[in-house]
Amino acid sequence: MTQQSVNDDVVEGDLPLGQRPQPGRRPPREVWLGDRGDEGRTAAESGLWTHATPVVTAPPRSTSAPRHGAVTRNETSADGRRTKRRIMGVDVARGFALIGMIAVHVLPATHGVDEEPTLQWSLFAGHSAALFATLAGVSLAFMTGGRHPRKGREGHRARVSILVRAIVLFLIGMTINLLDLPVYNILIYYGLMFLVAIPFTLMTVRWLLASSVFFAVVMPFVMQWSLSVLPAHVYGNPSYAELFTDPGAVLAELFLTGTYPALPWMTFICLGMALGRLPLSRDRVQVLLVIVGAVVAAIGWGVSLLMLWRFDLEDALLQATPWMTWEDVWTIQAFGPDPQMPNTTNLWLLLSGPHTNTPFALFKSAGMAMIALGIFLLLSRVIGKWLTWLGAMGSMTLTLYVSHLVFLSFVWTDGTPWFWYFVQIAVAALFAVAWQKALGNGPLERLVTKVSKGVAAAVVPVKKAPPRRRAETRAR
Repeated sequence: MTQQSVNDDVVEGDLPLGQRPQPGRRPPREVWLGDRGDEGRTAAESGLWTHATPVVTAPPRSTSAPRHGAVTRNETSADGRRTKRRIMGVDVARGFALIGMIAVHVLPATHGVDEEPTLQWSLFAGHSAALFATLAGVSLAFMTGGRHPRKGREGHRARVSILVRAIVLFLIGMTINLLDLPVYNILIYYGLMFLVAIPFTLMTVRWLLASSVFFAVVMPFVMQWSLSVLPAHVYGNPSYAELFTDPGAVLAELFLTGTYPALPWMTFICLGMALGRLPLSRDRVQVLLVIVGAVVAAIGWGVSLLMLWRFDLEDALLQATPWMTWEDVWTIQAFGPDPQMPNTTNLWLLLSGPHTNTPFALFKSAGMAMIALGIFLLLSRVIGKWLTWLGAMGSMTLTLYVSHLVFLSFVWTDGTPWFWYFVQIAVAALFAVAWQKALGNGPLERLVTKVSKGVAAAVVPVKKAPPRRRAETRAR
């Protein structure tokens, strides 16, 4: 008798002593469903197998079926692990970034006779927007496959979807700019960042981190050089008319010389995409985010202050810019430029003030973004239920941010800033929780997702899989 005939005729578990089953499909297995009637009981007691006991044959195990304890596709994220906590941590961090941006727009920046920066300004100015951009990069990584970037048709479809998202975000931002906004609108910059980020979605973690460092080190010098040849802050929040009548000035501002210039701020987008390709659901990675982020932020902030205090940077800046005083230098370090950095010397790039967009400022904000993400990922593991309202806000930041800008264009908040701050937070939290429980994603998020996925599916159609044949059950 050949080995093949042994496998065909002998049920698994009944092979002769010392005989191992060969690889390949196994025959149906008999499953005992219990005794039925006296005849079956007698046969069972006597050790004989009779047809009184009903027998059902189980089909062979499919190699494509999930293993015991495995997680199905609908229960996993881009990194292939259970992600309820991780996703909540990312949403909570995004909600925290939104709260910080509202604080910068509404709450006072100075206090006391000496007009020192307030705590909320020092904590959130520039850093909340950087955290928001970093988390946008994390989302881009998730949309393109997480730890394993999508290739082929799925990868093309994901990149087309990002392209459409970039256009929709830009159009929403330009439409909001038609209002009389008292603050700078970041959405138009985000749209361009998404556009520039498309080729980077093909990179691995190592290359994304290298790209982030490149943008942080090189682009500030390009920005500083461009201040002498390109217009800066001509329009602030440009509208459609200004984009068509003076496209050069608008694009220069959006890419290099504005408040959130797309090219220097690709530092945060590339960093976020690198983080999104890591197993963020692991506690070790979350702790490392906090530690590494603290080191990066300390380097960015500490080296800049060291240059000002110990290496006469202040004197060098005043000699290159004689119309400025030491108060002006420290004002830029504490509150940022108004509205752009002086371009008399590249030594200005050694400062780290908010929205200076220097290498040290970018490193400091990137480090603080890593700290915030790591902390909220860890907190969501322990007190996640207490952060539900913040996670709900983070799941629809586009809707809430646009609502915040519309609110500021109609309501004067300078008289009672803290009152209007808490009103906006309370209303946003209540709306986000109620909407999420009732309908899921926020209204603008649903619109952007529907449009981007619809266009992507039309441009790169989903290839239909061949129909699967049902496994037939055979009775023995």
